[in-house]
Amino acid sequence: MKVAIVILNWNGQKMLARYFANVLEYSRDEATVIVADNASTDDSMNFLKEQFPQLQTIILDKNYGFAEGYNRALAQVEAEYYLLLNSDVEVTRHWLTPLLGFMDAHPEAAACQPKLLSMADRGRFEYAGACGGFLDRLGYPFCRGRIFDTVESDNGQYDGCMEIMWATGACLMIRSKDYWDAGALDGRFFAHNEEIDLCWRLRLLGRKIYCIPESEVYHVGGGTLPKGNPMKTFLNFRNNLTMLYKNLPDDELRPVMRWRWFLDYLAAFETLVLNHNFADFKAIFKARRAFKKWLPDFKADREQIQQTRVPGNIRERRPYSILWQYYWKKRRRFSDLETT
Repeated sequence: MKVAIVILNWNGQKMLARYFANVLEYSRDEATVIVADNASTDDSMNFLKEQFPQLQTIILDKNYGFAEGYNRALAQVEAEYYLLLNSDVEVTRHWLTPLLGFMDAHPEAAACQPKLLSMADRGRFEYAGACGGFLDRLGYPFCRGRIFDTVESDNGQYDGCMEIMWATGACLMIRSKDYWDAGALDGRFFAHNEEIDLCWRLRLLGRKIYCIPESEVYHVGGGTLPKGNPMKTFLNFRNNLTMLYKNLPDDELRPVMRWRWFLDYLAAFETLVLNHNFADFKAIFKARRAFKKWLPDFKADREQIQQTRVPGNIRERRPYSILWQYYWKKRRRFSDLETT
């Protein structure tokens, strides 16, 4: 098949009931839609069987999380392109056409994403991806349309197709060959930062990633682990540090990790003192310990990545600190940031 849209489900009956028919209606002429289930304990798969009896499904034997769940599901799918789609996404008419057309016309592109807008406020970007992702020199992710908690209104300011550092896992089109050539999602991450890690590895192999704003979708966001959940804090900190260890060049690894040691503990105490959030305070400390404990497991990964990386800098990994830009220089919009 040409395009396989794969929705990874875990206890998502409410989201599937609300958005799945929309995906099917606006996608079936250009793609095959498949639901992979991470051993849900709700009634979501029975619901799908009753409402959509011809639907292709993949049933996994336990909850493998986002990363390994997709790896195990996609290993059972033969398609030129995979499209990883969250169950809480509402697509629009002809949304696939610009993505597929771009990928077919640009063989140097490994992956792309549409413009992500907020379901709650349809005139604003959505936090998890917005109009394409970037990284700063210390590994903090930000997007066209979203820096930290500042989310911009969509006034067409980012409607140009643009090369990006990472594409959101909420709606990610990727060549199947590139997916497996880069080593797939890192299943050990379970969830969070896994798509950024994959995209970074693709970029280090010389492949390109784009945002195609001509395609628009609407995303609820935070359905499985809402913002403020201590487990989400733990996974974000642990996985982000692991991603840095795997992908940073040798000359940057030590200085970046020293800065992150300081900034992570600063964030922990700020969370406790200013926000009185003891759960997130503990989650950050736990994440640092977990990172240190499992670090040896990633030594071989780092060696392989560094040996196969294509020489040269990645422009979309910006050389400045986004913390400095945002808090000191008060640059809260992507268009206000330094470009080099």
